[in-house]
Amino acid sequence: MDMLSNLALGLSTALTPINLAMCLIGALVGTLIGVLPGIGPIATIAMLLPLTFSLPPEGALIMLAGIFYGAQYGGSTTAILVNIPGEASSVITTIDGYQMARQGRAGPALAIAGIGSFVAGTIATALIVIVGPSLAGLANYFGAAEYFSLMALGLVAATVLANGDLVKALGMIFVGLLLGLVGTDVNTGAQRFTFNLNILADGLGFVPLAMGMFGLAEIINNLGQPPEQRSLVTKRIVGLFPTMADLKASTGAVLRSTALGSVLGVLPGGGPTLAAFSAYVLEKKIAGPSGTFGQGDIRGVAAPEAANNAAAQTSFIPMLTLGLPSNAVMALMIGAMTIHGIAPGPQVMTQNPSLFWGLIVSMWVGNLMLLVINLPMVGLWVQLLKVPYRILFPAIVLFCATGVYVIGLSVFEVYLMAAFGLIGIALSRFGCDPVPLLLGFILGPMMEENLRRALLLTNGDPSIFVMRPISAGFLALAAGLIVLALLPSLGRKRDEVFSE
Repeated sequence: MDMLSNLALGLSTALTPINLAMCLIGALVGTLIGVLPGIGPIATIAMLLPLTFSLPPEGALIMLAGIFYGAQYGGSTTAILVNIPGEASSVITTIDGYQMARQGRAGPALAIAGIGSFVAGTIATALIVIVGPSLAGLANYFGAAEYFSLMALGLVAATVLANGDLVKALGMIFVGLLLGLVGTDVNTGAQRFTFNLNILADGLGFVPLAMGMFGLAEIINNLGQPPEQRSLVTKRIVGLFPTMADLKASTGAVLRSTALGSVLGVLPGGGPTLAAFSAYVLEKKIAGPSGTFGQGDIRGVAAPEAANNAAAQTSFIPMLTLGLPSNAVMALMIGAMTIHGIAPGPQVMTQNPSLFWGLIVSMWVGNLMLLVINLPMVGLWVQLLKVPYRILFPAIVLFCATGVYVIGLSVFEVYLMAAFGLIGIALSRFGCDPVPLLLGFILGPMMEENLRRALLLTNGDPSIFVMRPISAGFLALAAGLIVLALLPSLGRKRDEVFSE
């Protein structure tokens, strides 16, 4: 009965005219930035944060969430039609999706991508409704020690699941933690790592760091591609609807990939990209030698598109219930909640039930909107790809700089974004994944606060972290993950998976 009343509250919130409009705007903008290569939801959400100041919290978060999962839809359009993934999570879709387009079956590929995403989004939203309250109830037993241990587990998991070398991922975590220490110590009032610059007294801004390392660095990397890789050739789409054989072949792939994506979305460091690649590899192994993967197999489109959308939805679970961001976009969502005066964590469900349930219901509404509007508008999205790069990318950089300046009203933060953009390019050249750095930057201050609070409660006795069962369990899991990752056989297997 409680679940029905909660869903009724969510419907009454999500179906108001303003929130429906915000959901539609988020879905459209998300599809647009998913179609256009080199932008991505991180930079877009960061740019739009200033616009949410004048919106109600529910409408602001509904719009930002729509951008995130809408980008998963949009990325598949160009991946299938022109072999250019608009989103990182759609890279794997290009393999079979583009082959289907070359065979004259772009319509069924686009349709199955949309249907698979909608089914996955619906199941993942139902999972949030079922699991969310239980996790929030469990979080009521958390103290400072449990939160510290949970965040430590999250960072370890992010390290193990990060793409590339394990040592480099661990180094990125520590760099992120150090960057999070810049600013004024809340307990003593002393400035740390500011180099006597008063402008750093409040610490480094999250938005300049995120937009620089992800948005600006991605733009510059795209500009470094040879011109022939940017030329787009579009074909006429005929026969939009998949056949019964297509639907039958895709059903198992969609359901398995939804389950896999739902799990990987919750894990720190997981998210849509890892989910899409993992789902493709799983389906390829299930098909075995008899499979036609790489030659236009519709399961190679259905699996990654279902997985990335499921992961996008379930990544909201730890953010909403525990205040723990599982990826960079969820870290920005936490920033948006803070801007509106909402403390992320289990209290969101009790103190802001209309926000919590309205956001969850809006995800299903948004997925329905995306299914209805995306297929008829395929031609429009493809036409946008004809905008010359020399016009598109300066406009994106201008929007990025404007968004950073408006948030902090400081030219220094624009320079900071540029500096982090150069650092992001350098990291990519050296094969370092910046995602663990970003998670370390976000979780570092919260980890420090809970660490010091726990030690103050025990007069400096660190045994509290192993004496409390939940905290000890999290630390044991973290230690187990480290041991497993260091085992030579599993280490080789991990490298093989990421290589594939």
